[in-house]
Amino acid sequence: MSVQHALLPDGRLHLQHGPIDLVIGADGPAREVRLAYSQASEAFEGLLAALVLELPILRAPIGEALPALAHPAARRMAAAVHPFRGLYVTPMAAVAGSVADHVLAALTQGRALDKAYVNDGGDIAFHLTPGACFRAGVVSDLRDPVLSGLAEIPYESPVRGIATSGRDGRSFSLGIADSVTVLAATAAQADAAATLIGNAVDLPGHPAIRRAPARSIDPDSDLGSLSVTLKVGALSESEIETALESGLDRAQALREAGHISAAMLSLRARVRLCGAPHIPEMLETP
Repeated sequence: MSVQHALLPDGRLHLQHGPIDLVIGADGPAREVRLAYSQASEAFEGLLAALVLELPILRAPIGEALPALAHPAARRMAAAVHPFRGLYVTPMAAVAGSVADHVLAALTQGRALDKAYVNDGGDIAFHLTPGACFRAGVVSDLRDPVLSGLAEIPYESPVRGIATSGRDGRSFSLGIADSVTVLAATAAQADAAATLIGNAVDLPGHPAIRRAPARSIDPDSDLGSLSVTLKVGALSESEIETALESGLDRAQALREAGHISAAMLSLRARVRLCGAPHIPEMLETP
């Protein structure tokens, strides 16, 4: 399957190859945007093949030492999860965010752009200049992605990445969150943190939660024999609160350690926020 390039009617660039599907936008002089798109396209060529070559390492749990990886996007993946090596986590937890960061770096290199972003299936890396801000829709349930809020990030914020994870997302989850959205310094960091916070929104051993070993569903899963969530049945109000509090504890720990700026956790239409007072634009109702 070859790389697909398309300029969308609204002027954004669409790049797709296998499971990687990017929508790229840039604001600035027409010549700068054109050159930026060309740079992004060049960086995208061969990216999937390069990551596939390193999959055995990328699917292995991160250890004390950073693994030797050849491609910059692969190195971003490992670096993003390395701070969490005390938990079971592999570099694959940051793959979408790392790809977004990698392509954004190529997009903006040497270019005079007012604002730019790379959206990799909802995990977004963005570039801002003074006076600019980035706005992104936030959903509280990945099964029913209705806009429930608006994250608005000004240039002055350290946030340059946003990612969403949950049990009905693109990859398996160990937890039961409908969605977890994280704002962090990079998309790779946000991606890894959203995965780990989503895993923590859980009720271990609950009879209404159906699970199965990851490899029984996907033999190539980086989660191996770990039990991933397949279905969540009826939960009481107190059980929903308990699960959310567990996830919120992890989110607060990650924020206190400087790994994230804010997070929104959702389960069965109940929402918890972490760090929102420091980013008051995070959940403005549209």
